[in-house]
Amino acid sequence: MGHSTHTPQSLTESIAAERRELADLLDTLPAAAWDAPTLCGDWRVREVVAHMSLGFRYSLPKVALELLRAGGRLHRMTDRCARRDAAEHPPRALAAALRDNAHHPWTPPVGGRVAALGHDVVHGLDISVALGLGRVVPEDRIRVLLDAVDRRTVRFFGANLDGIRLDATDTDWSFGTGSPVTGTGQDLLLLAYGRRLPAGRLNGEHAGRFSG
Repeated sequence: MGHSTHTPQSLTESIAAERRELADLLDTLPAAAWDAPTLCGDWRVREVVAHMSLGFRYSLPKVALELLRAGGRLHRMTDRCARRDAAEHPPRALAAALRDNAHHPWTPPVGGRVAALGHDVVHGLDISVALGLGRVVPEDRIRVLLDAVDRRTVRFFGANLDGIRLDATDTDWSFGTGSPVTGTGQDLLLLAYGRRLPAGRLNGEHAGRFSG
């Protein structure tokens, strides 16, 4: 419901702003927070940030070599690299990699610039929501990503939304059919990307299915 409008230039600026804002946020974290859990599997903050900056720090040949070492399994490769890099690089350097590469043209293997924005926004929320930091991503960025959510997105990230209708409370957006689950646009974006949220952020008969 409703549609965002964006241009390649506006996407580039949104990605750059998101990376700089996340770097600023990360610079305020106490040292212990870097070892805190996130919404992204069993990665801590340091693994998530290491993963976010991998595309800037690794050349294409190095990515290809790491993928070969992981037997061609992308998830295994990214997990191994995130854990190794998180151990080798201090937090300040990981945060700086986001800021210093704000305009880096990296994109995921599929999805182009919209997917690059989604990568940064969702992983940023993996951190800020898990730590209870209360960060609100600017609406125009969330809107671009919500409008790009489709069945393929949901399948790719392993989200089980069968029989569920997502209804945003702060913007004119919904997705799916069935029993309504309501929340802010950014929280529902996290559901579409297969995340589970802290209790109390969603409403609806089946909201508990997505919390924990």
